[in-house]
Amino acid sequence: MRAVAFRQHGGPEVLQLVDNLPEPQPGPDEVVVRVDYAALNRLDDFVRTGWKGLSLTFPHVLGADLCGTIAGLGAEASGWSVGQRVVANPTLWCGDCGQCRAGRHNRCDRFSILGEHRDGAYAELVAIPARNLLSVPAGFSGEAAAAAPLAAVTAWHSLMVRGGICAGETVLVVGAGGGVNTMAIQLAKLTGARVMVVATCAAKVERVRNLGADWVVDACAEPDWGKAVWAATGKRGVDAVVDNVGAATWEISLRCLARGGRLLTVGGTSGYRAATPVNLLFGRHLSVVGSTMGTQDDFARVMPLVWDGRVRAIVDSVHAMERYPEALARLLSGDAFGKVVLRVGAE
Repeated sequence: MRAVAFRQHGGPEVLQLVDNLPEPQPGPDEVVVRVDYAALNRLDDFVRTGWKGLSLTFPHVLGADLCGTIAGLGAEASGWSVGQRVVANPTLWCGDCGQCRAGRHNRCDRFSILGEHRDGAYAELVAIPARNLLSVPAGFSGEAAAAAPLAAVTAWHSLMVRGGICAGETVLVVGAGGGVNTMAIQLAKLTGARVMVVATCAAKVERVRNLGADWVVDACAEPDWGKAVWAATGKRGVDAVVDNVGAATWEISLRCLARGGRLLTVGGTSGYRAATPVNLLFGRHLSVVGSTMGTQDDFARVMPLVWDGRVRAIVDSVHAMERYPEALARLLSGDAFGKVVLRVGAE
């Protein structure tokens, strides 16, 4: 089986295209999916680099997002058949702990992510729990289907479940081009919120407006974007900030919040050690709301919005699996708008 894999942690150079990995066999409640397309995520870069406590079996295959067809079924994998086209919620859960029994799959005691603790989608075949699947409508783009799952389920859980975004509120999204943020912009707009965005360059400003943003600031042209947000809101501030950048923007994001506002975060691409002025938290009654991934219920709620076009999975570029290095370079450049996708088995 062909796959993009690595045998030790390190930089991009440790990734290899291999053609002799054993084909995965489904467990009793699993399916094997023949992958057509897989999408890159920042998570892949973190897993490849590694962190204290991460224990992988090498060679390890990255990839949380995919679209493909079912190629094999475990003995207890009911409700599915070979040949069905599917996507999968990348959140993996045990189903037995108290969190799982309460439906909080992304807080599972043995929580993991496809491509993080177990082999993922940068391979011709991947084994996935059948309960994670959703079918893909006929005629829907395979590239877009692969680009949607992680970003959609993460943004939905952060904004709608944890963040409680409501019509009439003002939401600021810090950073315009990533998969989660392009979803967050659209979901916030869909709820009836006013959406403000901090774009990282002029080239992304118009693209963000096309997603529904009501107000956009180019951080390159306006480095003091926090003051621009403050002025644009009549010195009130915003009700919620979506900040997945972390250290580089954290304090500015907090200062953009109105009284009673909340900062929503699912990551920290610029670093995790961010200064927090505590007086802002108690003085303005602010909340910091973190989350990771989303439940299967979240996945089942958000993906129909993708299928019917109310939110779009934005595809930046599509690369053959053999050209994985250029796909990774595109992701890490910061120039991408939407998801970078690999063509794995599609014609």
